Amino acid sequence: MTDAVLNYSQPGPFTSLDGTQLQLIEGIPNDPVGICSAVQQLVIQPGDAAALGVPEGRIAEKNIRRVNELITALTALEPVPLHHARTPEKRVIGTCRHFATLACAILRARGITGRARCGFATYFQEGHGVDHWITEYWDRDQARWVRIDTEILGRGNVDRPQDLAPGEFLSGGEAWVHYRNGLIDPDTFGVSGTDHAWGWAEISGNAVRDLAALCKQETLPWDEWGRMTAAYEDKTGPEYDQLIDAVADTCAKDDPSALMRLFGHQDLAVPRHMLG
Repeated sequence: MTDAVLNYSQPGPFTSLDGTQLQLIEGIPNDPVGICSAVQQLVIQPGDAAALGVPEGRIAEKNIRRVNELITALTALEPVPLHHARTPEKRVIGTCRHFATLACAILRARGITGRARCGFATYFQEGHGVDHWITEYWDRDQARWVRIDTEILGRGNVDRPQDLAPGEFLSGGEAWVHYRNGLIDPDTFGVSGTDHAWGWAEISGNAVRDLAALCKQETLPWDEWGRMTAAYEDKTGPEYDQLIDAVADTCAKDDPSALMRLFGHQDLAVPRHMLG
């Protein structure tokens, strides 16, 4: 937790806010659950937005990576501080990743140690792991990471979305270890609402995205780089599987220096154009 390169109480490329935006979040509560609860009222899923009749041109908001740009989009819709109640059509359109990363940015803006995680939720479809992002914050008193699902707070999907129980969410690396040990059927892990995006390659892809998030580069759920596309096309083999083994092991050990060293691998580093 003391490594200067990965200080999770400080912003990264996608979670930096400017001075004006720091003023916009002043009315949001200071505690992690309060922050995540406030963020829940700022984002709306694309399908929900379409059902409300939100103009189709706004759906592209889901492709915004940087939180400062998400806040710019929010204030363009309604120029009020972010703790003010917003009707659903005045929320920015995004996915679970946007809920998680916006919460992460505000946690860091408050000096709270937080990060976004990419993996799979086991509470949306029985017997399935569904592609999902959550938020984590460091509880100093308990000396542990607390996993909180910003998107579903108060919605009854699980008993305690503010402190997910072990196994309710599996990071990409955790799901990969389960797969390699024969503990899960990889064909039950993937992207809800699709027929094709299920299987071991979806797990490996989220393992790489989770590594990037742990290195403070919270990419979009559909961003692909390195050998991800080849994996989705079943064009990789044992060598790539062993690389993902290393990703899963390094993420589990959670050592900042080791994470950054591995993240420098040519098949794992996020390309520069995604950071722009």
